[in-house]
Amino acid sequence: MSSGASRDYERLAFQHAPHAILVLGDRVILSANQRVEEVFGWTPEELQGQSMRLLYPGQSDYEVIGERARAALRGAAVYHDERFMRRKDGQVVWMEASGTALDRSDPQKLAIWTYRLADRGAAPVGPLTAAEKRIARYLVNGFTSKEIALALDCSPRTVEVHRANMIRKAGVRNSFELVRTLLVAPDPEGGGAG
Repeated sequence: MSSGASRDYERLAFQHAPHAILVLGDRVILSANQRVEEVFGWTPEELQGQSMRLLYPGQSDYEVIGERARAALRGAAVYHDERFMRRKDGQVVWMEASGTALDRSDPQKLAIWTYRLADRGAAPVGPLTAAEKRIARYLVNGFTSKEIALALDCSPRTVEVHRANMIRKAGVRNSFELVRTLLVAPDPEGGGAG
């Protein structure tokens, strides 16, 4: 196979990979594949040159997750987590992320990250069950219990029970604190951040 054909295959593999891929330089998006539009809603061209901050629900998420990933990538070749991220339409969604740094001594200098929407039917990861994760997705987007119940085809009481369980697990006092805790993604062992 010629080197030209090999480069064509590499380009095709990047552009049409099954997950969204971002190539980052100091947390700025240098390149994005076609799948980012399906996952995040932005075209690759819209994301190129943008700070990763654009894809996070808030500044604290961006800072905490970035620091956690940087520390993890200094010690490991690949880092995996789950976290909330923001789509172009403003919706906050639960994502699975994996990253690798080309220079582990400076993990953010040049890194490759893949993202995909977390499987709603997946087994529980960390402290939240699959049902709680589904409800958490709506909570962080400002839905009421009645609206969540309608969207998930369950009773508002079911939503309230799951919300109460999440409040207890998170060790917070109310729904406001729960949402704030959910948006500052949990640590890798607890299922989220990076």
